[in-house]
Amino acid sequence: MQIFSIICTREPNLVGVTKGLVGTLLSFGIKVKLLVNESSIFSAYKKGLDSCKANPNDIIIFCHDDIQILNDKVSFIQALAPCVRTTTGIVGPAGTTYLGDDAIWWQQGRWAEGLHRGQVKHITKNQPSPILSNASTMITPTSYGPCGPVVALDGLFLAARKEIWDKVGLEKPTYFEGLWDFYDIHYTTKAHNLGFENHAVPVDLIHHSNGELVGRDSWHKNREAFIANTKLPLKI
Repeated sequence: MQIFSIICTREPNLVGVTKGLVGTLLSFGIKVKLLVNESSIFSAYKKGLDSCKANPNDIIIFCHDDIQILNDKVSFIQALAPCVRTTTGIVGPAGTTYLGDDAIWWQQGRWAEGLHRGQVKHITKNQPSPILSNASTMITPTSYGPCGPVVALDGLFLAARKEIWDKVGLEKPTYFEGLWDFYDIHYTTKAHNLGFENHAVPVDLIHHSNGELVGRDSWHKNREAFIANTKLPLKI
């Protein structure tokens, strides 16, 4: 069994977080495919998957270029272990056991009810003060809940066997207008509806973003299209 990682980036000359991510994955023995300035995340992931020439039982990771993996090699591979089960669909660090009519996996009320799973660390910046001229940064753990089975997962890191991705299908749904949005909810709920069990697993990472892109119009349009074409709620 081999493990591949497919990463979309806009920076052909890798610097900073992306360079560190690639270095970490390579040190773990993972084959990395970088796709630069692609037109759509759906077509990019399909292109990346096809280029791997992977076997059905090989694990394919789709992840953001702005994450930093904190696991060592042993704990990282162990976190991906559920992928080898024939009943497993897609795994990642954070998701929910209940996707409501709003199709927002991280919905605050359900978080308070204990329906979410997993953890992601975020980088946050403090504003400059009159005393300190430079803004400082800090790592903030966002704990959604214990790891375990979920309906949907956040798209910053998704892993599954190739045969699962083939069954889910990576093409953009015709009803989606946006080229970069809501792919994670589409992919993971489709795996769930096909009868596979998705999991939030202990992949320990820092996401160097606070999800600002959620506010863009294409995200809202794809969410509305998803809601119109999906029987909700979904739960386990």
